[in-house]
Amino acid sequence: MLGADFRKEGGSFSADCTSFSSALSCAELMFTGHPLHIAVGSIAPQNGFGAGGAFIHSKNTNTLRVSYDLDAVTSMNGSWRAGFYVRIISTPPRKETTTEGRPTDPNAVKAPSLERPVFHLYAQAISLNKLDYFGLGPATTVAGRSFYGMREVIPGLNVIWPAFRPKSVSLFGEVNGRFVALRPSPGQPSPSIELLYTDATAPGLATQPGFLQLGEGIRVRPATFNGKLRFNYFVVAQQFIAASSSRFTFSRFNVDLGHQIPLHSTTRTFLPNDANGPDTCTADHPDVSTMSEAEKRKLSDHPCPRVTRNYEGSVNFRFFLSASALPAGNVVPFYFQPTLGGSDLNGNAAMSSYQDFRFRAPNVMLFRQSFEHTVWNLPLGIALMADEGKVALNRGDLGSNPWLHTFSAGLTLRAGGFPQVYLLFAWGGNEGTHTIANMNASLLGGSARPSLF
Repeated sequence: MLGADFRKEGGSFSADCTSFSSALSCAELMFTGHPLHIAVGSIAPQNGFGAGGAFIHSKNTNTLRVSYDLDAVTSMNGSWRAGFYVRIISTPPRKETTTEGRPTDPNAVKAPSLERPVFHLYAQAISLNKLDYFGLGPATTVAGRSFYGMREVIPGLNVIWPAFRPKSVSLFGEVNGRFVALRPSPGQPSPSIELLYTDATAPGLATQPGFLQLGEGIRVRPATFNGKLRFNYFVVAQQFIAASSSRFTFSRFNVDLGHQIPLHSTTRTFLPNDANGPDTCTADHPDVSTMSEAEKRKLSDHPCPRVTRNYEGSVNFRFFLSASALPAGNVVPFYFQPTLGGSDLNGNAAMSSYQDFRFRAPNVMLFRQSFEHTVWNLPLGIALMADEGKVALNRGDLGSNPWLHTFSAGLTLRAGGFPQVYLLFAWGGNEGTHTIANMNASLLGGSARPSLF
């Protein structure tokens, strides 16, 4: 099968990349093709745009679909990321049926469904040479900016298990190892972190033990009012257990409540597809055993969604809360604390008019209201956002600490399976404006990578 995939990709390259008229098809093949394609995407804020290669392959049996993603990218400042991602999807045994007196192909593959158990196994390593640290809590200042470098290795697995299909309710569980190593970052516009901070003001600066991180949660994704209101709720409890220093052991509770109001019947959800790896953009197709031979060939030649010309638009509301619980005398390592400002370590924009990682604390709260709509019927869109957020060193201070406010406007590009690109100009905070350009680290329709904190 792998040899056949290489031959098919080679044939597609010869057909699509030999004339200017097929430039778009060639670009799709170069950046989304199977089994090899160019991997691109932003690595992390301050660390630039990464480029490299990706290899993907899948194997199917009567009861399982197993897919593999292997990729590596590096950026101009020497930062890099490499990972190996495996998806195991439980599928029911196939049954032969007869159509016009002919049995269907017994080797026909049933496409993955989000309503089936999906097991994810992965091992990811990332090295970042330029990260900001301003101190902890809401009272930090721009004058306290420092820089550090970090390497993190994450081996782990998680499972998404359907619990109540009519309402798209799934259970979630994860087991991760987290191994972090910090380093100085000299030669930056501000001092390296060890020149301004100590282990008391930057917990975890002096030593970084290994962690066993567990997580249990529930995800709910129903649509109501004939699809005119879509929910994406995810609630998870996490436990970070330090291997050699018990004072770093802590627990965290995350609540992420997303709401989408589509303005057109053609508006997509853009949620990651659990059945795909981060380098895979295969659409969630119906059972291929019901397809004609022409439809099967079309799906085989173009497994990723094509660039659409549909009108799409939505109004979105999001509430996010991350709250930590610690035994007496324990602290949360600063590199595992969530941040507000610019973009966080995973590349998610929040309070974008502030500098990246501007506010950091064990407890954060964020409200977002946003609007996005295509420009005519192009894959290009306009985006407007308003954020309100706060951070707190103690959970009880979330109620009294001051709110931060920012506004953003910009452009988004969602084209076929290409990674999502956005360009935002943000204002409204009391520290000036900020322009953010980002390319998603996964293909559009691919699954998210493991969180770095």
